[in-house]
Amino acid sequence: MLRGIILALTLLCIGSVRADELQEARRFHRAGDYAEALQRVNKFLTEHPKDAQARFLKAMTLTELKQRAEAIAVYTTITEDFPELPEPYNNLAVLYAAAGEYEKARGLLERAIHNDPKYAIAYENLGDVYAKLALTAYEKSAELETSSTGARLKSTALKGVLGAKP
Repeated sequence: MLRGIILALTLLCIGSVRADELQEARRFHRAGDYAEALQRVNKFLTEHPKDAQARFLKAMTLTELKQRAEAIAVYTTITEDFPELPEPYNNLAVLYAAAGEYEKARGLLERAIHNDPKYAIAYENLGDVYAKLALTAYEKSAELETSSTGARLKSTALKGVLGAKP
């Protein structure tokens, strides 16, 4: 009986230490100390390599540190290991959209929405991606048919919506 209580207390303490370590990494991330956050989350991941929350925090931290390729790699492995989670698909799509890879972003956002049909941010991001795709199409149309004003007008209007320079 006493052995079971000691084991239970030990497991509770380990769980608490685990949560504290990850909480510290999150605290540094929120404070904008991304280098320290990355160091803490990497330390945590050496003992808990499959922890989805820690891996997600690592990818977000890598994004903040402008380590795009590394962030993409981490998000990609999360989507492979946890295909039911919508957030990694959304964040991965944001990275691809920022690089102008709108078709990749579109597919990832559609997957995020499939996983969680109430994921409002993914819908908004998908709308932004569709708007960027439309803008690209309007600009190409205006380039190919210089006498047509329709595509140019739509392009200018859409740039205004997107906050881009006309």
